[in-house]
This record gives sequence, structure tokens and C-alpha cells, in this order.
Amino acid sequence: MKFTSKIILLFFGISMQVFAQKNISKTWVADLGNGKYKNPVLYADYSDPDVCRVGDDYYMMASSFNCVPGLPVLHSNDLVNWTIIGHAIDRLVPDTVFSKPQHGNGVWAPSIRYHEGEFYIYYGDPDYGKYMVKAKDTAGKWDDPVLVKQRKGLIDSCPLWDDDGKVYLVHAYAGSRAGIKSVIAVCEMNKEGTKTITEDRIVYDGHDIDPTIEGPKFYKHNGYYYIFAPAGGVSTGWQVALRSQHVFGPYERKMVMAQGNTDINGPHQGAWVTTSNEEDWFIHFQDKGPFGRVVHLQPMTWKNDWPIIGMDKNNDGFGEPVSEYRKPKTDKNYPVATPAQSDDFNANTLGLQWQWHANPMGWWYFANKSAGSLYLYSVPVPQDYVNLWDIPNLLLQKFPSDNFTATAKLTFNPSAAIEGERTGLVIMGMDYGLSSLEKTGDGFVLSQNECINADKGSKEIANERVTLKDSSVYLRVKVSPDTNCEFSYSTDGKKYTVLGKRFKAREGKWIGAKWAFSVPVRSAITMVDVLKLIGLRWNNYKNIRT
Repeated sequence: MKFTSKIILLFFGISMQVFAQKNISKTWVADLGNGKYKNPVLYADYSDPDVCRVGDDYYMMASSFNCVPGLPVLHSNDLVNWTIIGHAIDRLVPDTVFSKPQHGNGVWAPSIRYHEGEFYIYYGDPDYGKYMVKAKDTAGKWDDPVLVKQRKGLIDSCPLWDDDGKVYLVHAYAGSRAGIKSVIAVCEMNKEGTKTITEDRIVYDGHDIDPTIEGPKFYKHNGYYYIFAPAGGVSTGWQVALRSQHVFGPYERKMVMAQGNTDINGPHQGAWVTTSNEEDWFIHFQDKGPFGRVVHLQPMTWKNDWPIIGMDKNNDGFGEPVSEYRKPKTDKNYPVATPAQSDDFNANTLGLQWQWHANPMGWWYFANKSAGSLYLYSVPVPQDYVNLWDIPNLLLQKFPSDNFTATAKLTFNPSAAIEGERTGLVIMGMDYGLSSLEKTGDGFVLSQNECINADKGSKEIANERVTLKDSSVYLRVKVSPDTNCEFSYSTDGKKYTVLGKRFKAREGKWIGAKWAFSVPVRSAITMVDVLKLIGLRWNNYKNIRT
């Protein structure tokens, strides 16, 4: 291997507000600092959240689909301030499939539970079945996935350890694979929770009044079995509770939260948590399109053994989401915290906020802690390459809010032996836009490109090209609440020139849009060249919110 081409990123930054605490988001903080919080508590794409409590610690899981590493693990002490502490999956299985991007496939709607000193996560892969992973330390190494039941179309799994020692699993069906949806089923597992031992039994049919019911969570409370499940569609639905005195039913049904007169659409799929101070809360998501499925926190109360989620202002028996509310009661005050966004590359591994488009190869990057740098090695594209949709080595990160500016300074030194090598800053989704830097016969050419309907095999078009004197340039993209993205560049880091036209961000397959670095090589040769990123940071930028 010959390491000749490289990009040196001197920084990458996003800003909105400036906070004194280290590693606090510059673009969205839910904790208002006055005993209250605002929703969403996580303005980022952590879809299908589930939460469990152990003592005064809360652990959250979320869907990750085809992004790797998968199953992000977040931690909080107050349900408002969250940090990323790890991932439960290093690689998706089977590796032969997930070494290429499998958009919308992979990890669907996980659940997390703590049982006899171990954490269990169950999730459905719509093409392979129900999986389980477990660990004693949520921030440590998780066991390899165990296929609890192999069958196509089984999704959204959640376990329940009953008082008599029996173990059950509730799940939904993916209509695209199973041929049926809008029903909820329960089966029994062995005591280890590693294998189902009975056939699935449908316990609720939502076709008439709860179409597309899915994402069930299983609980037992006050003599009843409860199944919490959203219905009516991700962006347009409502939250349902089912209850029965018998695990296999029959179940009664009640709507417990809906959008009502609020602007929080969908309120969809989440987790009931009881705090150590005996307060009940509910975590769920809201579909915000290109900004992802963002996470909300709602107060929860009980009336006649039925939950009410949010605030029942009209006394109609179900709640509506709150936009601002008091924080959950805790025995002490916890500091403001947000998921990682900045990365100074001062570790020997990638920061926890980074994900790949598919299972990575070990040689795709080298994290040089002593130099505070990250090397990304360019990867030859497939012979049938059309656009970035099917490129596995995109280094991705979630949008941090609906209003931010991202800036990077880079120097690109490509190999003379490789044609078509390029890199750039990408806003990635089913459509994508990017600033692309490439060495040509005319010198270093910076272009603003876009690809509309990338998921359908469309080709990129270049909206504007400029020739640079050398390979050093500042790249910037400003993302606005209307989803418009404005690309610009600078040669001195002070004066920025708009490049091309505004690009309208679009979500990916079941995920929000992400920003990424791309490192494709349009060459059939196997020589690997290096992309070097130094000092990626998210700071020192002025407020962009008006």
C-alpha cells in the first residue's frame, strides 16, 4: 500500500450558542437551567427510543438501521441530559450482506431491560428475525447477537420477565416482509431469553381503529399486563395502551396520547419509565423528516389503571405532548449534558458520534492520538458506481438540530497514480448535496454537486465549479429550519463565497439526513491512498439563530 494522498482537516465546527461546559452542544440544549426543560430533549435522529432505569441511572437505546456501529447506548441521570456512552453492535450480521449499504434494513426498534445483573437488548431485523444482545456493562463490550427466532418480517421486539419465572416476548410485523401488519403478537421464550419456545400468538388486531400498530413495549403493573404501542403511522399517529389480566389476553384498548392541538406530530413509539422518586415519564419520538426522529419527554399519570401521557387539558381521557415542562425530580442536581458532537481526535478510536454507511474494513481509518489526527483511506468504488448512495465508507454524523452551520478546513494531497480521487463535505439522504474537491488536469477543482433521487440511481450534477490555487480550503454548509442547505467556501477562513445553489435536505430510508465525509476513488486499481483529518472541532463559530 502506498500512502500518498491525504486530506488535512484543521477543524470542523457547528454552532448556535456558546456554553462554558466542555463538549456541550452549541446548537441545542434541552435543559433550560431553571428547573425546566424543552422538547425535544434530543434534537437528533434517535428513533424508536426505549429506556430502562437501574438505580439513578437511565439507559436509552435507539434504532440504527444500516449505520455502523449500531444500537447507540445513551445515559442520563435525569431523563433530560443525555450522553452517548457506547454501541451494542460493532458490526451487523450477516457480514456478507451488510458490508454494502442496506438502506432501511438492519436494526429496527430495540428494547432494553435489566434482569438479574445483566442488560438485555432485543431488536428485530425485518429480513432475518428477532435478535438479542446482552452485557453487564452498558458502556463495555456486548455479547455477539443471538438469533432468538429466525423468520422474515418479525420486528419491534420487547421482553417481559414474569413473576412466575416465565419469559415472554411481544413483537410486531413488517408488512413488506411478513405479508401482514397492524397486529401485535406474544410468544414465550426459554428462561435464558435466548430462544422462543412457543409459536407467536396474535393478541391484538389494529386494522379497524389502529392501523399500522407497531413498536410494542411490554410491562406489568398493578395486576395488569400492559402493551404500549403507537398506531396510525409514524408522522400522523397516536399512542395506544393495551391491558389485560392475562399475558395472552384478551386485551382492552385505549388511546393515551395524541397530537391534539399541539405541533408535535405523530407522537410515536417510546418507553415508560418510573423514577426512583416514584414519578412516571414517557420517552417517545417525533418525525421531523430530514432532521430525523427526535426524542421527547412527557409526564405520565394514571387514572383508573390507564396511563395518560402528556397533559390532558381537555379532560378527554388522553394526553397531548408538552413543549416545556418541569424536569423530573432528582435527589441532586445533575450538570447539563448533550451527546458528543465535537471530536479533537485525541483518542485511538473514532468518537462515539461517528457511524459508517455499512460494516467497515479495519483499514478504512487510523486514529493517531499522539498527533490528534484521523486518517481515512480512500476506497475504490464498485464498477457499477453511480452515486454516493451505495458507497460504504461515508463517515456520518446525525444532524444536531434544525439550525446549524458546519465548517471544515482541509488540505487535499491526492495521489498522481489514481484518477478521479476526490473528497468532500456531504449532506446525505435519498437526495444529497456536497462540496467536492478533486484534482484535475486544470488543478484543484472545487464543485458544488447534488444528486436528486440518489436512491433511484440518479447521477450527480455539478451546479458550479471553481478552480483553486492550491489544495487548502475552508468548506462550510449552513442548514436552516426550512431544510435548505447553503454551501460556501473560503481560502482564508474569513470571507466566504456561496458555492452553487441551495440544496434542500431530504431524509434517508427510515433515518434523518446526515452530514458526512466521502472518500471514494473512481479507479479499478487496488492501491490505497490516505485521507488525513486533523483536529475536527465544533466550536469558535458565531451564533446563526436569529
